[in-house]
This record gives sequence, structure tokens and C-alpha cells, in this order.
Amino acid sequence: MRHARPNTDPTAGPPASRRVANVGRALVMAMAGLLSIGCQTPGGVDAANPASSSPALRIATYNIRHGRGSDDVLDLDRTATAIAKLEADVIALQEVDERVRRSGGVDQAARLGESLGMHHAFGCFMDHDGGRYGMAILSRWPIASIDSWRLPEGNEPRVALAIEIDAPGIGRCTIVDVHFDWVADDGFRFAQAEAVASRLERLDHPWILLGDYNDVPGSRTRRLLGGLGREGLPPRGGSGTFPAGSPTRNIDTIVAGPVGAWAPFQMQVVPEPVASDHRPVVALVARTSK
Repeated sequence: MRHARPNTDPTAGPPASRRVANVGRALVMAMAGLLSIGCQTPGGVDAANPASSSPALRIATYNIRHGRGSDDVLDLDRTATAIAKLEADVIALQEVDERVRRSGGVDQAARLGESLGMHHAFGCFMDHDGGRYGMAILSRWPIASIDSWRLPEGNEPRVALAIEIDAPGIGRCTIVDVHFDWVADDGFRFAQAEAVASRLERLDHPWILLGDYNDVPGSRTRRLLGGLGREGLPPRGGSGTFPAGSPTRNIDTIVAGPVGAWAPFQMQVVPEPVASDHRPVVALVARTSK
């Protein structure tokens, strides 16, 4: 795993207070230097630490469709507001643009990280429309290292974005964000899941795998990855995550492993019908041992 160089310059950015519209939560930030490693970029700010005394990590996954809502309106500020409402310590994002023309040439991971007062990492699938397309992770805690695990190609190139954090009460943990192939034939998707499983099995510390699996409970992809750890208990009050307006499929999920490191946890599908074509999934996960 490649490691991010720490920013040791105390003048790297002026501290500032930011608040996302309609979210009553102060976000304190101090801009840190931006680092690019191949196709993944960590960056971030020092955020307020409201959960520092808690042994649990509030984690979320959200396919943001590059900020384009189910109403087909591109509005990254609306996306930021939806993410802020999750009040998560770590958020895995899928379908993220970096300086792509279709989304106004914005570095979306950096913009969301700045708006929310969080560190960010970007993982690139491929070049697209003048920029790069892929996925991102936002973290309240500093990102110690990042890596992009290149996966077998399907209808598009794919990576799994992995970051390492050391969160209070949780300790060293690898967060892995995935977005698997989407077609009905699961051949590409399962090959990508097998590659992720192989990497997870080699980790010597706890991990959390989350994202857009593009597959439903009971499929071989979900059985394989869910069997490596502890998948969140099905959400109460409906488990559909796609399409956002009237969900009929549960294709976004969270798995924490190995099993002995985590207590059972409940997932929640957040009823956000407009900001993307997926609904976010959030969970509170707690360590049982270290």
C-alpha cells in the first residue's frame, strides 16, 4: 500500500468555519496540502471531532451520480447538503467526477471535502470527457494511506478505492469503496468481487467494505463478500436503494470484517429521493476487539 506524505506545513491553509446550507452543524476546517498518487488523490482538512469519545464509527455509502439528481438537475451543493445530513464520519461515494466537462470541470471530491470539512481521497476508473471519472471517500479522520486496487475490467474499467484511518475507539481500519459492473450478466461483477475478496483476506487488521455492488441480496457477489465479514442487518422500513424516487432494488450495502472485530449493526436507507438516482445507506459500526 502506498502512503500519503504528511503535510507538515502549518501554513498550508487558513482555518475557516463552514456550514452547509440547511444543516445545523458547524464544520471547522483547516486546509491541508493536496497530494496526487497515480489515479488516487487524498486531501483534506481538520474537522471538528464530535465523536472522539465514541467507540463506534458512523459510516455511509452513496452513489452520487456526479451530482446529477433524479430530476436530472446537476447540483453539487445539493449533493453536499444530502451528505452532510448523514452526519457520518466516513462516506464512500461512487460516480464521482474530477474536472469532467459534463459536471462543469469541478474536482468534485475536493469540493465536497472542502464544503463538509472532511479529508478526501479520489480513485480513478478512467479518463472521461476532459477529466477523470471514478469514486471518492470522505473522512472526518486523517487519511493515513490510500491505494487503488485495479479490478478486472467489465463494461468499464473498475478499481476499489482503499484508505486507512485510525479513528478514536476504532483503531487502525481500512475502508474500501467499490462500484461493481452493472449489467444483468454477473460475470464481470463476480470477477471484480473475487479480486476484492482476495485483497481483503490478506489484510491483517479490521476493514469495512461498502459501496454500490450493483447486485441484490442472495446473489453470488453478495454472498461472497458478505461471507467474509459481518454484513449490516437489513434496514427497517424498506431496504431498496435504487432508483431513488421509488426504490425497488437493494444494491448498496456495508460489510465489516473480520466477523470477530465488529459487533452486529443495523443499516438504514436514508429517504433522500432527489439528490441522486440512489439513496444513501448509513450504519453505526462498533469494534468488539482490537
